[in-house]
Amino acid sequence: MTKDKSTPSDLGLATRLVRGGTSRSQFKETSEAIFMNSGFVYDSAEEAAGRFKGENDGFIYSRYANPTVNMFEERMCALEGAEASRGTSSGMAAVNGALMSFLKAGDHVVAPKALFGSCLYIIEQILPRFGIGITLVNGTDLDQWKKAIKPETAAIFLETPSNPTLEIVDLEAVADLAHKVGAKVVVDNVFATPIFQKPLTLGADIVIYSATKHIDGQGRALGGVILSDEEFVEETLAPYLKHTGPALSPFNAWNLLKGMETLDLRVHKATDNAEKVADFLAGSATVKKVLYPGREDHPQYALAKKQMKRGSTLVSFELEGGQEKAFSFLNGLSVIDISNNLGDTKSLITHPTTTTHSSVSDDLKAELGITDGLVRLSVGLEDAGDLIGDLERALG
Repeated sequence: MTKDKSTPSDLGLATRLVRGGTSRSQFKETSEAIFMNSGFVYDSAEEAAGRFKGENDGFIYSRYANPTVNMFEERMCALEGAEASRGTSSGMAAVNGALMSFLKAGDHVVAPKALFGSCLYIIEQILPRFGIGITLVNGTDLDQWKKAIKPETAAIFLETPSNPTLEIVDLEAVADLAHKVGAKVVVDNVFATPIFQKPLTLGADIVIYSATKHIDGQGRALGGVILSDEEFVEETLAPYLKHTGPALSPFNAWNLLKGMETLDLRVHKATDNAEKVADFLAGSATVKKVLYPGREDHPQYALAKKQMKRGSTLVSFELEGGQEKAFSFLNGLSVIDISNNLGDTKSLITHPTTTTHSSVSDDLKAELGITDGLVRLSVGLEDAGDLIGDLERALG
């Protein structure tokens, strides 16, 4: 494998998304090659021994590293501005790996209550089994963060905007509090996308993505990625992933590489649509409330504008009439698909309280504002007029 002649760190965003991390085999292919092999051979027993000792460069086993996966990891670093990264089999594998690779018994973790259901399960159900203390806070209340973070706090885990109520956490302020006690700040940046928000520049230590979402963004492949400084990735994260095995498939890594080539174009177009859809919904008499970080009526619009370039592709809104009205509305759509996925070229809509957050307690859902009438819309690349027309018919 030979590196492409480009130097991604010196190039613009669009060029990095197309060329970052590209390596070529002896055949000089234009599109990145898919190395769908589990293992690799050596020219001699001595070379194999040296490879395992780390004395010479090269691949050993695709559970450890793979040329196609490596290209995806390097391109993500070029996009995110990170020193190093590792791909994983899914976004939740990235969440688990990012936390479990360094946490230990006696540590303490602080997280907002507003989290994706599976993330909340890891925080509330899995970490305590290993003797790790947890505190959940209102992520928008800085005083609660101040009270919750203590000397034994080892990690802060958060997502901003949150799923599904699109709450914004002040990344710089929380990171400052965390770093005073030596805690690592782990940010799930899926909703904002790496195009609109750069957590590492705002104080985060580790950034994770479900690359299934906008990065692939075309409903083809599961994948995740963890990005951080080289010391953490090589010395702490890589051994954990190597020995526990949540490896990213080379074929999926190739799909993610292809998705990255159009990522900037897709999320900007989808956000153009999301802005129009949010404005339409805000003017509908049957919509009780619209939540969109790009609108001035969002409760944290000023903070969103400070740390995000745009409001991104997700719009949540609450309908009068609870679950019955929400189900009737979803069933009345003909262009927009009912699906719990997001960040796709196709517009997708879901009812969080009975799908993505069905495992969350009723009391916590009520506290977070995840009501029976709340729906979450991931806006895609269709004609905005068609999307608005579909919503208008279903609302009527």
